[in-house]
Amino acid sequence: MNTIWIVLPILTLLMFELGLTLEVKDFKLFRQRPWPVLAGLIGQIVLLPLIAICCAVLFDLEPLFFIGVVLIACCPGGSSSNIFSMLAKGDVALSVSLTALSSIITLFTIPLIMKATTWLVADGAVDVHLPVGNLIGQNLVLMLLPISIGILVRRRWPSAAAKIDGVLSRVAFPALILLAAIFFVQHHETIASEFGRLGACITVLILMAMAGGFVLARLMRLSGKEQRTIVIEVGMQNAAQSIAVASSPLVFNNDTIAIPAIIYALMMNVILLVYVGFSRRSRRDA
Repeated sequence: MNTIWIVLPILTLLMFELGLTLEVKDFKLFRQRPWPVLAGLIGQIVLLPLIAICCAVLFDLEPLFFIGVVLIACCPGGSSSNIFSMLAKGDVALSVSLTALSSIITLFTIPLIMKATTWLVADGAVDVHLPVGNLIGQNLVLMLLPISIGILVRRRWPSAAAKIDGVLSRVAFPALILLAAIFFVQHHETIASEFGRLGACITVLILMAMAGGFVLARLMRLSGKEQRTIVIEVGMQNAAQSIAVASSPLVFNNDTIAIPAIIYALMMNVILLVYVGFSRRSRRDA
């Protein structure tokens, strides 16, 4: 089975569903509250890729896994982060704005960072080619276009958009789990043999990303709600996009590069659920 024909519709669905939750005002929050938005964007766009590179070097990952781990860190936050921010009693408006802004900014930062990463890990044994033009084109079609359509639908037909979002929000997560399950079945031997080191690397990546988000939020003296949101936004990236870029015949066309994203999707949800539970319990005790 060619998984790309499952990946691409799921990513498009997730991006359209994200667009249904956005309004034009969500892109303008920076004017009103620059510091929390700046903290989130620095954490996602700058800090997270640097942490990913350090983790990949620390765990001495092979080139394809190295690229896969950095690719995860380059992707924007997904709509799931908005749900987790709500569960953690965070700042949902900030979460939505960061998701919106990072989805646009990473259209242009992903090619730059991944081009540098493929150059960094290139050696005679592994030939990895990144067609930057194809990557930009795919991101525009599979991300910007469905997001824009979703925003337009919400603007023109808000009641219909709410109904569609109610259905898609229940379908999106099971679709991502289905995608992960298919990859597990197809690559179970590689995942089983590499899960120890790769799983540890990704776990450290998520924990360090969350810690980095917390430090940024504290340095900028953000409120408790804003701090929880920044922690979640920096620690939770769009695994579906990473899988799409890795497995697309137009870009890397390599399922091995997608394996870190599959493991990340599992570890990310487990760790963030623990964080949400701990956060809610801490506030109750307080």
